[in-house]
Amino acid sequence: PATANKSTLKKIISKGVNVCRINFSHISHEKAKEIISLIKTVNQELNVNTAILADLQGPKIRIGELSQPIKIKTGEELVLTTKKPKNKQIFVSYKNFSKDIRKGESVLIDDGKIKLKVLETTSTGIVKTKVVVPGTLSSFKGINLPNTKISLPCLTTKDKKDLKFILNEKIEWLALSFVREAEDLISLKRILKKNKSNIGVIAKIEKPEAVKNIEEIVDQADALMVARGDLGVEIPAYRVPAIQKLIVKKSVAKSRPVIIATQMLESMTHNPVATRAEVNDVANSVIDGADAVMLSGETSVGKFPVKTVETMRGIIRDIEKSEYTFKPSVPKRKEMPEENRDISNSICLHASQLAEQVKATAIIAMTYSGYTPIKISSLRPTSFIYVFTNNYSILNKLSLVWGVKAYYYDSGTTTDQTIIQTKETLRKNKHIKKGDFVINLASTPASEKGMTNMVKLSKVEI
Repeated sequence: PATANKSTLKKIISKGVNVCRINFSHISHEKAKEIISLIKTVNQELNVNTAILADLQGPKIRIGELSQPIKIKTGEELVLTTKKPKNKQIFVSYKNFSKDIRKGESVLIDDGKIKLKVLETTSTGIVKTKVVVPGTLSSFKGINLPNTKISLPCLTTKDKKDLKFILNEKIEWLALSFVREAEDLISLKRILKKNKSNIGVIAKIEKPEAVKNIEEIVDQADALMVARGDLGVEIPAYRVPAIQKLIVKKSVAKSRPVIIATQMLESMTHNPVATRAEVNDVANSVIDGADAVMLSGETSVGKFPVKTVETMRGIIRDIEKSEYTFKPSVPKRKEMPEENRDISNSICLHASQLAEQVKATAIIAMTYSGYTPIKISSLRPTSFIYVFTNNYSILNKLSLVWGVKAYYYDSGTTTDQTIIQTKETLRKNKHIKKGDFVINLASTPASEKGMTNMVKLSKVEI
């Protein structure tokens, strides 16, 4: 709500927002439709390509409504139920709760602020627990079950309704919450294929099972999100930094864009200045190699959304100018994914290396599918990547990807003509100037619009 008006949206997009996330845990379809329309209008007015990310709620388990907050003490017995609660019982929204959970397992409530230990479960939907970490319990707080294998599907009934709405809205990215294994993504992609949708699927990593299955998940996802909120509750918080680095490394190696999310500038929800630790956190995420860093509460309910965006952009720009900017190790041929794209992969790799050697100002790529710019981006070249495409659907999509700016282009008939025209567009927009080295990637012959098979190094003469 803090940014869901045209004036604020315009400001935050002007200050550096590349993707707007709509959280379907907290929004009606009517309101979502209104916001999507606003973002598309702002894009046209500012002539930018801000992407929209729809974030599905997933199997989030919550307690029910309480008439008033309850203070619970250490050692006290608390009874949870999936049926209508009686005599101080607490309702749990997950109907298989008592079947899935076992004696001795933990129940964490409100991001782990309250911890219960299971004493006994029954077939009638009753779970008896003992309070290990006390606190104040209030309505609809989330529940995490770090030791329990839950049978709830990744795509819930609510998610399916939301998905139907999302696919009608023609947006670019879809985040799947609480992914546990590759099959969760495969099932979703079957639905997308059936609906002829090219929406990109982001796997949110927030469960211990997902960390275990990370290789297969990275293979199936179009992008990943390190969702540190729930992840830091489900596993000990001290393990999150190393896991963040592992996920980023695996994602970049497979050319998958990766987002770091949750509590990045949390104190700016209420204060106009970030803490030094938060500034370090954002900078370290850039150093780790993330494509994007995400704001949540800071810009959805925060008092200083515009200031927060400015702060984040300032941190990113400064660290990327420094000697500490992320550089992935050069992939060996056998490590480069997509066997059928050997030529494109090699061209991208050599273009990135060449750009570094000659200190090129720009790498200019023609694309239809978006594969080439995402591949080059994952190599983190020292040059900015400018993309020209006649595929409207990927213009906004590429806004999530590191170091990429996209332009619509549909006029070149020959490779030489395309190279001249794309350079001229960048010169007019002051991205390149006389004397700069630029690298063009294209497919030749241009008329066939095939895979990238050509690299050309040239100097800007005009």
